[in-house]
Amino acid sequence: MIGSIQNWLETYPTVGPYLGLAGALAAAYMFYFITNLLVSRALQRIFDRSATQLDNILLEQGVFHRLTYLVPALILYNFAYLFPTYGGVAQQILAALSALIVVITLGAIISSVGEYSQRLEFSQRFGLKSYLQVAKLLLYIFGALMIVAILIGRSPWVLLSGLGALTAVLLLVFRDTILSFVASLQISSNNLVRVGDWIEMPLYGADGDVIEIALHTIKVQNWDKTITSIPTYKLLEGSFKNWQGMSQSGGRRIKRAIHIDMSSIRLCDQAMLDSYAKIDLLKAHIKEKRAEVAAWNREQGIDETSLINGRRLTNIGSFRAYIEAYLRSHPSVHQEMTLMVRQLDPGPDGLPVEIYLFTNTTDWIAYERIQADIFDHLLAVVPQFGLQVFQHPTGADFKALARE
Repeated sequence: MIGSIQNWLETYPTVGPYLGLAGALAAAYMFYFITNLLVSRALQRIFDRSATQLDNILLEQGVFHRLTYLVPALILYNFAYLFPTYGGVAQQILAALSALIVVITLGAIISSVGEYSQRLEFSQRFGLKSYLQVAKLLLYIFGALMIVAILIGRSPWVLLSGLGALTAVLLLVFRDTILSFVASLQISSNNLVRVGDWIEMPLYGADGDVIEIALHTIKVQNWDKTITSIPTYKLLEGSFKNWQGMSQSGGRRIKRAIHIDMSSIRLCDQAMLDSYAKIDLLKAHIKEKRAEVAAWNREQGIDETSLINGRRLTNIGSFRAYIEAYLRSHPSVHQEMTLMVRQLDPGPDGLPVEIYLFTNTTDWIAYERIQADIFDHLLAVVPQFGLQVFQHPTGADFKALARE
């Protein structure tokens, strides 16, 4: 049997290489099938029992599946001489294909590390994804040079030396990448932005939480659930506000004014002071101020028959004292942070009485509720001090005037 096959091959000498090539292809496929089976079944069972999640991510990213392509490529590379006439070219192509498989496998490993790092606390601070993207970019550039060098049969270092003349072109092509990489370094080293921070950048319409920091873009999920992508380097070129400091401080600022109609501001007579003294939050203040003003007026010999003489309390001053006492007793106001009630410059909209304080929570919904409750109360008590809130005339006001 063997002898007859040998005689047949001697009779048809050109058939031998093709049979050998067919055998090499069959062996390559058989070994690929076996290794692929081991990867899909054996490794899956092993990784399911392990405590770490990195191996599962490597499997999901297809790292081991990509490696199985190396088996047939290396087998065929060693039998490339069986290709009639084009054995050398086939060997170069198979070598380049093997290099490509290695590059895409390493790229999948970097992607797996990036996905795994998103679950770690330190990656949120240092923006590890940006550096991994740079590593992947450099890997692909170097891999492309290696593949081209293999195909043309030259050393990759020769190609690298030739790139020096193309430096200006490369800088132009990779301008955004270089700027973004430098910006990523500054952002991470200075801890400017982290995933989860609330930032506001009006230039790009961004106002929400940072959900991803990548090499080229920073993604912000706005409060209306839309996504804004900001070029990383633009974050340093422009101006943005990071609200993380507010979140970490434990207090959120309220800064709002009540505009008082200046025609309602007056000096307090005894009847007004008696009514203010009945307010629990003002009892101590009115008693103290009454004694202080009376003592001063006596010392100065002031004629108290006229309210304009000497020192007098005012309804606007009493209202400010009430606001401060009310805020000092409010359970939702942060008492360790700045709290003040002040007058701003009067203007066409009346006299602004500004309330400046911090709540003891940074939760947005709770903050808005506290702010609304405070001003609901203050606006309701303004008439108790003989004051009026200023507002521009409305249609109802003009109708009332017309009826008069």
